[in-house]
Amino acid sequence: MRISVITSNPGKVREYQRYFEGLGIETVHMKVPYDEIQSSDLEEVVRKGMDELKSKGISNFIIDDSGLFIDRLGGFPGVWSAYVQKTIGNEGILKLMADVDPRDAAFKCCIGCNMNGKDIIVTGVCDGVILNEERGNEGFGYDPIFSHDGDRSFAEIPMDEKNNVSHRGEAAKLLLSAMRNIL
Repeated sequence: MRISVITSNPGKVREYQRYFEGLGIETVHMKVPYDEIQSSDLEEVVRKGMDELKSKGISNFIIDDSGLFIDRLGGFPGVWSAYVQKTIGNEGILKLMADVDPRDAAFKCCIGCNMNGKDIIVTGVCDGVILNEERGNEGFGYDPIFSHDGDRSFAEIPMDEKNNVSHRGEAAKLLLSAMRNIL
């Protein structure tokens, strides 16, 4: 079985390859532009993207959308996480969080999969906190300011450990469980 990971981020493709190892599923990188609707709901963004891709005749694919949701900022940056990362970055988030307590946050990842004519949509969540400063050199994006255990940032832990506890890792576990029912 071959499944296309539709993304502009080759790092996501490598993560999915690790998740599917041993299942007989080959993952390939596919870049196909599609509109990402403006919505505050990750699942709605993924569902609309899947519908557009299927209308183009594409099947057997995975797309995902993820975001960092900070409780005391009303869920900001949420679905706009990528844009916020590009514009104000971690430094901007830390400024917004100055003197904010508690610092609870969650990473969320919604994966949409079309496989054998069936759609699967799952969402994984990793609860944690926003640290007071950037720490670590691993990972990307908000990893240096997010901690799942209140101690180490995602940028300070090995990639395998991060993939096991992260929002995308949790969503991938849910996806694999659902896919076993289709295979």
